[in-house]
Amino acid sequence: MYAFTLPHTPPQPAQGRATVRDVLGLDALALLRSRSFLVFFLSSILICIPLAFYYNFTNLYLNEIGVRSAAAVQSLGQVSEALFLLIMPLMLKKLGIKWTLLIGMVAWALRYTLFAMGDAGSLLWLVIIGLLLHGVCYDFFFVAGQIYTDRFAPAHVRSAAQGLISLATYGVGLLIGSLISGPIVDAFLAVDGSHAWRAIWLIPAALAVGVALFFATLFREKQGTGPEVRTAGPAGSSPS
Repeated sequence: MYAFTLPHTPPQPAQGRATVRDVLGLDALALLRSRSFLVFFLSSILICIPLAFYYNFTNLYLNEIGVRSAAAVQSLGQVSEALFLLIMPLMLKKLGIKWTLLIGMVAWALRYTLFAMGDAGSLLWLVIIGLLLHGVCYDFFFVAGQIYTDRFAPAHVRSAAQGLISLATYGVGLLIGSLISGPIVDAFLAVDGSHAWRAIWLIPAALAVGVALFFATLFREKQGTGPEVRTAGPAGSSPS
């Protein structure tokens, strides 16, 4: 119902006839000439490798360690996501895009460390905090990343750039993560059917730390990027 109250934002008409290049969104690939956007693009793929551990195995982990109503408990992550979505714009304004994205990546490492240390008994609170970090993990990287992409890309390739990032994260990144996480979890399977979850969770935690260090070292946030790129030249030109 709220969506019906939003302003009308029809797609901008293309200049001239649409080409195959326009339909496939190939002009968005030119954004990768920018070092900062390339680092963000690669980081988006890499951070989805540890993300696959959460999507694929958190419910198995909660049930295996004996958490009651595991699915309901896990849904706390979605509640957190809605709440942190309200906070994230303030973080963007105060900290800028680089630190907001970085906080999101570090939150993944912290979450997995908490999972490794927690249990269904006296340390259940660590598991709960790890689940509640979902809002930071998702909103501060994926939603903030979409906002960054929208600001960075010229208007004529903005939707294609969003599609490119979606392909990088939920396509390539999660595919690689799924191919990696499954064998790792299987490698820590005990004879009785349980898993060595502490060892398992520390692996994606280390991966997330590595991605965060890669991003923090190489990404450079340019002040005023949005207004500059929106006055970029014709299709195929490279933004600064």
